[in-house]
Amino acid sequence: MEVETLETTANQDTEEAAMGDELQVVAFNISTEVFGVDILKVQEINRMVEITKVPQAPHYVEGVINLRGKVIPIVDLRKRFNMEYREHDKNTRILVVDINSNILGMVVDAVSQVLRFPVSSIEPPPEIVTGIDSDYIKGVVKLEDQLLIYLDLSKVIDMTVLAAFSSIIFFLFGLG
Repeated sequence: MEVETLETTANQDTEEAAMGDELQVVAFNISTEVFGVDILKVQEINRMVEITKVPQAPHYVEGVINLRGKVIPIVDLRKRFNMEYREHDKNTRILVVDINSNILGMVVDAVSQVLRFPVSSIEPPPEIVTGIDSDYIKGVVKLEDQLLIYLDLSKVIDMTVLAAFSSIIFFLFGLG
């Protein structure tokens, strides 16, 4: 499995986040939309690998992968956001993220870049959002030629559902 590791200095990022001046996000694409998540939540970015299906998983959970001996659930964000299905291709990536000490992978169409911008440039989400529920959105950032939807990972994934799914993984694989 080929891995693309994000090279950041965690101490510097943490200090900046604490100061509240700038935010660093990993930007990725799903369809024609650009989304972003806090770089401090992203552990690594992997190329697409074979995913093992798990029975009784929520519709947006693709299954699990073995990542260096640890079985982690994989969530397809296209399905989670009820977006049109698309075959995975050479640009498809799995973002491995940490959400409240729960490690999981998120399938995205492509990872485009790491962006840094002032926290003040984040605008509140619009009242009516088409395509995805606005509860998932922390804010919107105007880029040069389009908008970045800044996601709240803790609301994108229902952690109670994930906890139940983790129990199934433990039962089936004896791993956690």
